[in-house]
Amino acid sequence: MGWTGKQMVLALVMVFTGSINTLTAKWADRIQSVNRQGHKTTFSHPFFQADCMFIGEMLCLATFYLQLMITRRSQRDTVEMAPDPHQVVDVPRYIFYLPAICDVTATSMMYLGLTLTYSSSFQMLRGAVIVFTGLLSVAFLGRRLRYFHWLGIVIVIGGLIIVGFSDFLVSGEDKYDINGIITGDLLIVAAQVFTATQMVVEEKFLAKYKAPPLMVVGWEGVFGFLTLSVLLVPMYYIPAGKFSGNERGVLEDAIDAFVQLSNSGTLVASIILTIISIAFFNFAGVSVTKEFSATTRMVLDSVRTLVIWLVTLALRWQTFQYLQPIGYVVLVVGMMLYNDVLILPFLRRRGLVRDQPSESDSQPVIKSTDEVDGVDNGATVEPF
Repeated sequence: MGWTGKQMVLALVMVFTGSINTLTAKWADRIQSVNRQGHKTTFSHPFFQADCMFIGEMLCLATFYLQLMITRRSQRDTVEMAPDPHQVVDVPRYIFYLPAICDVTATSMMYLGLTLTYSSSFQMLRGAVIVFTGLLSVAFLGRRLRYFHWLGIVIVIGGLIIVGFSDFLVSGEDKYDINGIITGDLLIVAAQVFTATQMVVEEKFLAKYKAPPLMVVGWEGVFGFLTLSVLLVPMYYIPAGKFSGNERGVLEDAIDAFVQLSNSGTLVASIILTIISIAFFNFAGVSVTKEFSATTRMVLDSVRTLVIWLVTLALRWQTFQYLQPIGYVVLVVGMMLYNDVLILPFLRRRGLVRDQPSESDSQPVIKSTDEVDGVDNGATVEPF
């Protein structure tokens, strides 16, 4: 059975906006604009960009409440009333703060890492989240990982090593020195520890409230934006040495970021595109999981990584390195094995593998759809 027009549009929107939010973030890093000292420099404000990302997440909250308003209105027009929407949103808002702190930390580290390395490597190295989520789900959620979960973790680690090593061999732009690339790659991988913690916290504390995914990511966006906005104040005074990309040499100069934005319409466009694409990517990701399956969403997410790599090559933001596509394939294989999609189901249908599909009580939290107490919670939302 073929896809409907609506399903095709959702799939395209997810791949397109998911690719755009990484590419535009990297594009902003490359744009030169006059700073507050009157010098034309690149826009190196990773923490400011991370704060803008949370605005995109907050837009998901507006979408959620718009959907809720439409649902309530439609219920008033029906004879047989559906469950009260108030029961769905009767969630204490403070529970979103801890995952929001993890989100702030992970996002800030990833944006900082993105300024130091290649956008394609950034996207591929984010696959490390599977390793940390699997381990944390065993430690804190009592999950039992089966052989294909461990096999997937090992293969993903192998893919990460290949992608990381490929960065050392790339003789691309002069602005990328080997120490910066190593630091950037390590920051991106380390950020996945906090992303995995965020997922585990969401599963442990949020699933019992049956909070819709758009509501979760929206409120995390609110808390994340408020938290990072406050942190931008002390960052303005903290010396950062070589980690600083601004002339004052501090961790972040938000005033300088606004000055550079005011001096470049192109820079403003890149930031707005990042914010809008993040909002649409989250909405499309949730919709794809509900319309199709977790398998389809994972395949589309892998396509997104491929698109980012091809575009960066086409734009000459980096040079071709044969190890990168190899690392990409290894990562995709590891993710498919871990999530028990495509590869093992195909082998089971052919009788080549005789084990049973994974049970819901042993699935780690990384899977894209969850069903808690018989209620579909939708998709795990990826803010970035």
